[in-house]
Formats: sequence, structure tokens, C-alpha cells
Amino acid sequence: MANELVINTTSHETRVALIENGTISELYIERTKVKGIVGNIYKGRVVRVLPGMQAAFVDIGLEKAAFLYVADVYDPLEEFEAFMERNGNGDEHVDGEAPDMQPMHPIEELLQEGQELLVQISKEPIGTKGARITAHISLPGRHLVYMPTVDHVGISRRIEDEAERERLKEIVDRIKPVGSGFIVRTVSEGKSEEDLQADMKYLIKLWDEIAKKKDKGNPPLLIHSDLDMTQKVVRDILTESVDRIVVDSKPEHDRIVQFITTFMPKMKYSIELYDEEEPMFDNYGLEVEISRALGRKVWLKSGGYIIIEQTEALTAIDVNTGRYVGKHNLEDTILKTNLEAVKEIAYQLRLRNIGGIIIIDFIDMEKEVNREKVFGALEEALKSDKSKTNILKISELGLVEMTRKRVRESMGRMMCEPCPYCEGRGYVKSKTTVCYEIFRELRREMLDIRGTKATLTVHPQVADLLYDEERRGLEELEKKFKKRITVRAKPGFHQEQFEIAIS
Repeated sequence: MANELVINTTSHETRVALIENGTISELYIERTKVKGIVGNIYKGRVVRVLPGMQAAFVDIGLEKAAFLYVADVYDPLEEFEAFMERNGNGDEHVDGEAPDMQPMHPIEELLQEGQELLVQISKEPIGTKGARITAHISLPGRHLVYMPTVDHVGISRRIEDEAERERLKEIVDRIKPVGSGFIVRTVSEGKSEEDLQADMKYLIKLWDEIAKKKDKGNPPLLIHSDLDMTQKVVRDILTESVDRIVVDSKPEHDRIVQFITTFMPKMKYSIELYDEEEPMFDNYGLEVEISRALGRKVWLKSGGYIIIEQTEALTAIDVNTGRYVGKHNLEDTILKTNLEAVKEIAYQLRLRNIGGIIIIDFIDMEKEVNREKVFGALEEALKSDKSKTNILKISELGLVEMTRKRVRESMGRMMCEPCPYCEGRGYVKSKTTVCYEIFRELRREMLDIRGTKATLTVHPQVADLLYDEERRGLEELEKKFKKRITVRAKPGFHQEQFEIAIS
């Protein structure tokens, strides 16, 4: 089945879905009001240096000051390892000799408050954290990534053929300017010297324009904006494995054609303009998949299910047998459920773009061989993930600890917000609990305040409970304090909210 890029564009939002074998595997969303800033280059000013954290905060004109770690100031290797993460593509891990590095210097020796410097966004602001920035600029092209501050040539580890790696390295070493650095991207495999040189010339020219702008104007100042989301996805994802691009907007269709013609003229692809009446994402069944990816429970084909819970610090994934009872014995049932869950977990991590620390609670398996089988299946399933992952062995309790690189918000955090009713807790106090809290508060109020009547204003469902099952509690309070208690329901009240007025 053909792999496709499906691009839906409106005045307020652009969505790009990568469909592999008929299933959506990656989703990119950019909204007009909140455009992505990873890759943007700014002239900033240091506003605070933190020796205790070996970091600094830099004003680049965003709502929150950006975070600059000491390694991103002095260490070109840090940039060398992370260059693709800035563009949402953690698959481009690279090999090569490390560039010459000076010894570690403390942040207070490298930066002072008020100092101006050129920086690049390496991670979007996520949650309550500001953007992460680096002083080592990298400019990604189609085949190469240019690092003007690093004298180094690296090759993507996904290019496995040693002869091809040597060929590419020899070409880049020979044609690159002295003192500059380049990373050869995965898509360069099999490309000619002409292709690499054209990409190199474009990137060097782009850097020359940026270098000229940096001396003009006062910080905070935006010096260079990276490509918009559609162009970035086309540049990074459109490979020989993608057979077709489908776009539902004529202006966007023309922009993509022009972009590919300019930067990727040798690409063989089919680009189509979708002009059906039915919305394109509905036609492809993508809206259903997106809605499913926002839920906390995901059902497996066998009848088992996984629960995905995102917190501020980590994501917890719980595997359950659910309705699946198996055919032979318990261990086989558990193994089959865990193996089925592995594929779904790898898929959901990629689709939802979940990053950071991830804890997976597989169903406990007694046999060591089965634990190894599940762990091996997880490693294999994550190989297709473009973001770098690190997995630890399954513990005796059936837990797997892993990390996944995160450079932008997950789908859930981008498309959702904390529930204003439960304030993000995911639950509220039960009506019975609220009733008992009311009884305790009534005792306090009636002891301290003189009067003959208490008026209690509550949520309608709490009122129903007080009139019915919990009526006895009110009667006991009326008898003890010799005060009449009147219950009044107010539809606009939160379930946990109540007011007591004594007169």
C-alpha cells in the first residue's frame, strides 16, 4: 500500500498526516496564532546567569525567557548530537570523530548579564517551561545540515553501508569551506556530488545573509525564521518511500510544487489537489484516528487495552487483558496481550508525539523467556520511530523504563487543555464526600454564630442527595443545634462548591 502525505490547510490551521500502509503514523499541526519556532534564530540578551544550574536565561522576545545550558554555549559536540532534534527528527543520529573542544568552563566565565549573542531555538516552550536555545547554529537542508560554528563532518548512522559512508564523507570533506561543519543526512544515500554541492551552496548563502543581519538592530530581535511546518515536513519526510502528496488547498499545492521544484528537483513523486466535497481528513478516516489518539484508553484487537496517562514529569502506560480470556493458559494469554500492546504502544508514542520519561507497566510474566520476547518486540517496534529512544530491561515487576526525545508539545497537550471543572485532576470529590464536608462545616458554623436558621446553597445533585439518602444527617444537626436547615439548589455551582448562611 502506498505511503502518502496528506495536507489539510485552512486559514486558521494546517495539519499534515503521514500515512504508512493505510494507517496514520505521524501528525503535525501548526496553528496560525501559534506558529512553531524551532530552528528560528534570534539576537538575544542575557538577563540572568545561574551558576548553581550552569545555565542562563536569555531574552529573545518571547513571553518567557529562553533557557541556555552551558553545554550549548561552549560544546560543539552537544550541537552535533542534537542538530536533528531541533527539527523534530531524532532519527539522524550521527557518527564521526568529535570536533576539537576546549575544557569545560563555568557559565559565569562565558556569559554576563546584558551580553548580546546569536542563538537558535532547539526546543519549543513546553508546558510551563520556556524555549531551550543553543549558541551553536545549525541550518538543515535537504541532504546536509550546515554547522558554521563547528569544524566537523558527520554521517547519519542510518546509512549503514560503510563504502557509502566513506564516499559521502570524502565528498563533503573535499568541497566544504575550511572551518565549517556538515552532517550528511539519511536521504543523501546514493546522491551525487552535484546534489550535495547544490545543497551546500544554498546553506552557505543562507548563513551569509544571517551573519549580515545579526549586526543590525538591538536585541531581542528575530534574525531568521525557519521554514513553515508544511515545507519542513516535506523537506524532512518526503523520501522515495512516500509515493504521493495530497493537498486540499490550491495555494498550498502551488507552494509545495514550487518548493520541491526548487530544492528537490530530482524527487519522483505524485502531488494531487484534493477537490472532493467531503473533507479530506474525513475521507481518509483520519479524524477518527485523531480522536482515538486523544483518549486515555486504547483497545487492542484481542479485547485487551492500554491506559495512557500523561503527567508533568512522565507518561505512564498500563497494559490490561480486559475482555481477552485466552485459549490455553494464563501465561500464554498474558504474553499475547503484552506482545499486542507493544505494537500499539510504539504506534501511539509516535502518533501522539509523547516524549520524556515513559513507564510501561506490562502484565507480569513468570517466565524470563517471555519477558525477553516482549522486550525484544518493543525494541523492534521502536526502530521505525524517528525520535531517539532509550529503553531499560523489563524489571521483575514487569515495568519498562524508557525515554523518548521531545522537542515539541505532544498531540494531547497541543489540542487539549486542563478541564476547568476538575482543574486537571481527572476526578472530582464524590457527592457523598461533599455532603459529609457540609455536615462538618455546619457544625463549625452553628457553634460560632447565633441564629435560628441556616440556608445551605449547593449543586443540584448534592441537594438531591441531602434531601434523600443523607437527610438523616441534616435532621441530627437540626435537633442538636435547634436550628432549621434549608437546602437550596443552584445549577451554576461546581459539584464541590457550597455556601452556608445563618440568620
